[in-house]
Amino acid sequence: MSVDSPGIIVERAFPAAARDALRDSQLRRNIGKATNTIRAKRKAVVAEMPDWQDLRDAGYAIKRDTLRHLDRHLLALEASVTAAGGTVHWARDGEEANRMVGDILAGHQAKEVLKIKSLTTDEIGLNGALSARGIEPIETDLAEVIVQKGHDRSSHILVPAIHRNRAEIREIFKRELPDTEHLTDEPRDLADAARRYLRQKFLTVPYAISGANFAVAETGSVAIFESEGNGRMCLTLPRVLISIMGIEKVIPRWADMSAFLQLLPRSSTAERMNPYNSVWSGTRAGEGPEEFHLVLLDNGRSDVLADEPARDTLNCIRCSACLNICPVYERTGGRAYGSTYPGPIGAILTPQMNAPPSPADSLPFASSLCGACYEVCPVKIDIPRILVHLRGKVVAARGAKTALDGEALVMAAMARVFENPRLYALAHKAAAIGQVPFIRDGAIKSLPGPLAGWTAMRDLTPIAKQSFREWWKARDR
Repeated sequence: MSVDSPGIIVERAFPAAARDALRDSQLRRNIGKATNTIRAKRKAVVAEMPDWQDLRDAGYAIKRDTLRHLDRHLLALEASVTAAGGTVHWARDGEEANRMVGDILAGHQAKEVLKIKSLTTDEIGLNGALSARGIEPIETDLAEVIVQKGHDRSSHILVPAIHRNRAEIREIFKRELPDTEHLTDEPRDLADAARRYLRQKFLTVPYAISGANFAVAETGSVAIFESEGNGRMCLTLPRVLISIMGIEKVIPRWADMSAFLQLLPRSSTAERMNPYNSVWSGTRAGEGPEEFHLVLLDNGRSDVLADEPARDTLNCIRCSACLNICPVYERTGGRAYGSTYPGPIGAILTPQMNAPPSPADSLPFASSLCGACYEVCPVKIDIPRILVHLRGKVVAARGAKTALDGEALVMAAMARVFENPRLYALAHKAAAIGQVPFIRDGAIKSLPGPLAGWTAMRDLTPIAKQSFREWWKARDR
């Protein structure tokens, strides 16, 4: 997949991509170390909050009620932003949003534009669309600088360069940034190199693009919460600011922000509060950008909203807690998902934004359904339940073809055996006898042919010689 193409279009099924990722031992070490560290820090700061579950309930209730009346809240947001001096644009899909942003910048003869880390712009492939029009997008978040200069794709919602270690970053910077001939892989030196490069851009480029964490309908205020300060520079120095947000990011009232200001930083960066909390409402003479545009993006979100069992997907506040707890993500990393949105949330969001049939249909199966993602989600998205719902849709869509494949035939035969006590007893006796040649030291360590996968990574416990029913009858004698 091209690094500039829309990040929501999956081109390769998860099993094949995961197999390649599992062969990269360095990638697994990098991801395992990073997710374990973030997970431990998050657990500690969440434990400080005795009302954490109440906050989760509040966050869920706000999101649920907002989605029920989403049209009303979006119209209120448009009116508030317009009254504050901003301009609102409605984009049905990524192509339309990219064209709108490109037209605004082209109208100013822009050649460069600063960017704050934004999953929504990655989703629609904005960087590639701007480059095609001769406008260079300049990422300013440190991890995004690493990804962009490495001609790479993000592999984590919050930590896009989580798959890179310090030595790899040093080589990227030495290749792409000025005055880095003697650069070491010490974190301070790497950060200084990026800072020198970005400072010159902050002071000379008068255009910026941001995403949005939230937008408040009653005031028209847009909020960005971040840790590095690059966002604050992009929101205050340029003359023209363009913000792109998914329509689900709106919240009705200022008061609603109080729950998310506590849920988001603890769930994402494991901080009690983000170091930089920027909120702006339209434009004001002599302060901040002179021109503000807000692009409201649908790009399939209305279809998600219409599917009631999967609607809670739109509750997501992009904290990435579900990624850091997921055993599948920890082993494969984010690029195996082939989407801007990896991990458990990506496994339910991405398939709903790809028209079936698509390689994205494999993503709902990229889970053990252990439920850990639901336990840590700050807005209580029941990801396992939605995964099962989406799996059902995939299986139903396969229709007659599924009825004839080998797995379906085996499962149908097993269903008949399990529902008939006599057949079950016969099958038990046959399996107990048939397994004897494969038992070594009390375990089945290797099976032949198509059954070999069951023993490729683990030993199997042999079937008991005596069934429960036989044991019960013997006990009564």
